[in-house]
Amino acid sequence: MALVGWILSFMALFAALALRQDMPVGGSAMLSNLLILFALLSCPMIWREKPLGVSRGQRIMVALILVLCAPLILLPAA
Repeated sequence: MALVGWILSFMALFAALALRQDMPVGGSAMLSNLLILFALLSCPMIWREKPLGVSRGQRIMVALILVLCAPLILLPAA
C-alpha cells in the first residue's frame, strides 16, 4: 500500500506542477490545488503513523475520490 501511495503522490505532484506551468484550461488553477492536496494526502512519508485516527488506506481513498471528481470542476458553470 505504501508503494501505491508513493506512485500516486508523485503522479499528482508532477501533474500539479505541469498544470501550474501551462495553465491550459480555465479551471486548471483549482485542479492544480486539488492535485497538490492529493499528493499530500497520499504521501506515505508524511503520514507514517495514524494522525487524527485516519489510516493510510482511508487517505488514499480520499485522494482517489478527489481525482475522480476533478472532471466536475472543469465543467462549465451554467
